[in-house]
Amino acid sequence: MGDAGAGPLTPSRTSGGKLLAVLDAFTRERSALTLSEIARAVGVPLSTAHRLVGELRRWGGLERDLDGRFRIGLRVWEIGALAPRGLGLREAALPFMEDLYEVTHQNVQLAVREDVEVVFVERFASRSAVNVLTQVGGRFALAPTGVGQVLLAHAPVEVQERVLAAPMRKYTPHTITDPRHLRRLLADIRRTGFAISEQQVTPGGVSVAAPILSGDAVVAALSVVVPGTTAAAVRSVTPSVLAAARGISRVLTQSTGGGWPLEPPTVTPSPDPLPGRTSA
Repeated sequence: MGDAGAGPLTPSRTSGGKLLAVLDAFTRERSALTLSEIARAVGVPLSTAHRLVGELRRWGGLERDLDGRFRIGLRVWEIGALAPRGLGLREAALPFMEDLYEVTHQNVQLAVREDVEVVFVERFASRSAVNVLTQVGGRFALAPTGVGQVLLAHAPVEVQERVLAAPMRKYTPHTITDPRHLRRLLADIRRTGFAISEQQVTPGGVSVAAPILSGDAVVAALSVVVPGTTAAAVRSVTPSVLAAARGISRVLTQSTGGGWPLEPPTVTPSPDPLPGRTSA
């Protein structure tokens, strides 16, 4: 479900496309919708929306609340759990993330790239950890976050150039928005093998992130976010993050034989993500 795909339908949209558009109308901020809201979001008459919602309910893709509003059904979660970049990656990463959390008691995050956005797959955090407001399944721009910078540094050149050419939002006074500066940073990440993001999204939060590989391809990124203002804040945890990322890479490569979806499907990027959907 995302912000990007929902909207008025074109006359050439297929029946399957209409059903997908209904599902795409739901977001984290709009997790429950009335039939009228669905019709408006998808751009179809109320009678058509009623038929589409009925089909999705019979399949299990939508559920209806006592107040008459509709929510995403359990069947969608069951299908989503089959995605190798979600469940398979998460299963490989969880033991290492748990160990990393026990060592740091800070925010530990796992993320993948989808086009020009980062998607958070898993997260651990304690009550005392810096408040980054990350949500599993949440999306954010690649450039400001530690995991996003790692994924962007190893993305195809075409993806890098699109990010560098587009306007970049300044979330804090420390956010890098100069394409030349960001290009140098990406080269440094490829050279050193990790990224450090200093207060670029969350004031008072510094993250260190490392790539996760399947075979020779970078397929995900792992990070720890700690309280601090400079790179010195993550100096002590950097070796643990690198070791955990190598461990996940080893398990992932062994379990998949190095086979992995190397290039996610291209999607239309969402507008700037809403506050509270991600982290430093």
